[in-house]
Amino acid sequence: MSADIHIGELRTRLTLEAPSRTADGGGGAAVTWTTVCELWARVRPVSGGESFALDRTAGTVGHEIVIRHRGGITPQMRFRSGTRVFDIRAAFDPDGRRRWMRCLAQERDL
Repeated sequence: MSADIHIGELRTRLTLEAPSRTADGGGGAAVTWTTVCELWARVRPVSGGESFALDRTAGTVGHEIVIRHRGGITPQMRFRSGTRVFDIRAAFDPDGRRRWMRCLAQERDL
């Protein structure tokens, strides 16, 4: 991993967000998203497809998002770039050297 990424490839500014749940008084919870930080990333599409649900066709694109190493990233979090939302599916340190984080993410509502 460290051999195939250069710092200059981190060209996309993303916002990392974490969910905050508050009781809605009816036994459920409302989810709001809180900004954790803004960071630079390399965003590359790696897969795509479509599905048919609720009487509509929806497109999906899987992305590989590479950022500088940052602890505490979990699949409950997401990245945002303007109106684009990337749900994190997995986050890991590809070579164990704490230099990079590779995140596999699904872009929602295409």
